[in-house]
Amino acid sequence: MSPAVILIADAGPLITLAYADALDALFLPRWTVQMVDMVLHELSRSHTPTSEKIAAWVSKQQLPIVTTQVFQRYQAALTAGETPRKAHLGEWAIQEVMTGFAQQSKPPHSVFLFEDHKIAKLQFTLPDTCQKVSTRAFLLFLQQQGLIESAQALEHKALQAGRAFSSLRFPPEFSV
Repeated sequence: MSPAVILIADAGPLITLAYADALDALFLPRWTVQMVDMVLHELSRSHTPTSEKIAAWVSKQQLPIVTTQVFQRYQAALTAGETPRKAHLGEWAIQEVMTGFAQQSKPPHSVFLFEDHKIAKLQFTLPDTCQKVSTRAFLLFLQQQGLIESAQALEHKALQAGRAFSSLRFPPEFSV
């Protein structure tokens, strides 16, 4: 039996899976899915084709929301009437969570799901027990495990619904 795994997703994969009506695919490997507070805020602060769908899914699934200082500072700035920067705050909040994992005496096995090419190049502090994985690599993993019929079909469904997403596959082969 494989060890328990925590999946943390950036906004991009959640948007893509929402376009494909496949958010529940995140549960197929039977991992714990956690939502980072700043990422959830990024996904729901503006009305988009997927914002309500993702917020409703998070609520329905009763996902644990991981609180971060990044989001707390962002909210405090808004409350103070400031206009805080928005760029990269989700990634910074995820980095905060991963740093917390790395500092634990027994870091949990985790997967950081991303879609942005810039994230593939960023140097995150990741515990040895964490893998950084693109949406496409994750979908291929699900297909290879027999958990979905076709990664390409889900990609196509997202594209047909209007999602233009990265062609990145990172790492090329992924397994837990």
